[in-house]
Amino acid sequence: MKLVVESGATKSDWTLIEGDETITSFRTEGLNFSSGDGEFIIHTLELGTLKARDAADSQPVGAVYFYAAGLFPSEDADSPYMILYSCLVSAFPGASIHLENDLLAAARAVCGKKPGIVAILGTGSNTCVFDGSDICRKVSSGGFILGDEGSASALGRAFVSDYIKGLVPDCVALAFAEKYDMGYPALVNRIYHGNSPAAFLGAFAPDILSFYDTNNYMRHLVDENFRSFFSRCLMPCIASAGELQTIGVVGGFGFACRNIIDSVSKEYGVTVCKYLASPSEALIQYHKA
Repeated sequence: MKLVVESGATKSDWTLIEGDETITSFRTEGLNFSSGDGEFIIHTLELGTLKARDAADSQPVGAVYFYAAGLFPSEDADSPYMILYSCLVSAFPGASIHLENDLLAAARAVCGKKPGIVAILGTGSNTCVFDGSDICRKVSSGGFILGDEGSASALGRAFVSDYIKGLVPDCVALAFAEKYDMGYPALVNRIYHGNSPAAFLGAFAPDILSFYDTNNYMRHLVDENFRSFFSRCLMPCIASAGELQTIGVVGGFGFACRNIIDSVSKEYGVTVCKYLASPSEALIQYHKA
């Protein structure tokens, strides 16, 4: 029996499989191991592992594959990596534990065992060249403060930055003020002291997109977010790949914006061949195989 977990900043999908059969599949809150609160991470992990153990019904789990955003190997006992490892070892004694980043999950979901160029465009973003087995070239994301170009959080960050400086058109600013607490102290507190600042910023994206066809400022904001992704993340991967390869985008935000991305991609002479809203289903098929 295998447990496969695909965890992003917004949601975590847990799937227990045996052979080619799915025993159970459920969702918990998202986790980002590079910026999330330690107690929140442990609490969420405990909920997920308990539910998975109940579904296993006393049958041993032989392997756990945990893919997560912001996960970096470390031997420090207090590091998020070792906290996750210890939690899984305790919950599933005897199981082989495989901790991987969300970019490998996306690559396996899009490419299987074939080479390609893969980007995550969700709450955050990430981009890599995949050789069919391993990630051989990666553009460092930088997270929602230093990077995440093309993502929902980067779009939200650009919008909020303009909003607090009074650069957003009045009609748009009013619409957001009626729906959200857009006061300066509230925004700063949620971004700098909240459990999931990237998810908070990314939550503005659907409303921003709703203005895409009717407001030139918002259209420019969205297009520039994707231009930044192409120029700073995707094009360096394409240049290093050396030959034409499949290009795929994984993530709910990228999937929702696929028509916009296709339009912007023409400026760079690029064609995105595959969009997946979530890697979970294809990733499960990968592990079943």
